[in-house]
Amino acid sequence: MLSGSEQNPDLTDKDYRRILKERLSSAATAPVEKFRTDGEDFVEADNLKDLVSGMNALAGNELLDDEEIRKQIELRDLQVDHPFSKDPQITFINGARHFLGDKFIRTAKPHKFLDGRKLIAVKLHIISRKTLGGIQTNLNSQVFNQDEELIKGLYAAGEVAGFGGGGVHGYGALEGTFLGGCIFSGLRAARGIDAE
Repeated sequence: MLSGSEQNPDLTDKDYRRILKERLSSAATAPVEKFRTDGEDFVEADNLKDLVSGMNALAGNELLDDEEIRKQIELRDLQVDHPFSKDPQITFINGARHFLGDKFIRTAKPHKFLDGRKLIAVKLHIISRKTLGGIQTNLNSQVFNQDEELIKGLYAAGEVAGFGGGGVHGYGALEGTFLGGCIFSGLRAARGIDAE
């Protein structure tokens, strides 16, 4: 997985010559191109039928139907030229392109997927990055069972802890605010274990 900064070394390094060279090119940035050419989860094809066939082969099943996918893509493609597009991604991209910096450096002009260009699909691996508190705990980081009874000797600390861990700042928590709650719940768990 590449983070935004890893995908855009020209921007993060503030290398203006490299920004001009890479952003005026039709190719993706070097890290993204390497991902595309060497990534085992990427499928490329010149037409949708071959792309779907490759996607099914990669997944090891036949769950995807190229005609059903074609219908969905055609509905999306109709929104590209529509001045009042209802497709949220196209609307967002068009909105971002009102700013010159985004228009020329950060966002590609929306185009139709079925316009004759090479098609690329990526197999997704779904993971949970943040739980915002997955295990119910008390202030001492002791874990409750499903009947809301404390489980003797079991503690949870960090983002998984329901109170004082990931959930201390609520669902709108900023990325950098998790550490304090993690330290707090770890300290409470350590004191609880020590007191047993």
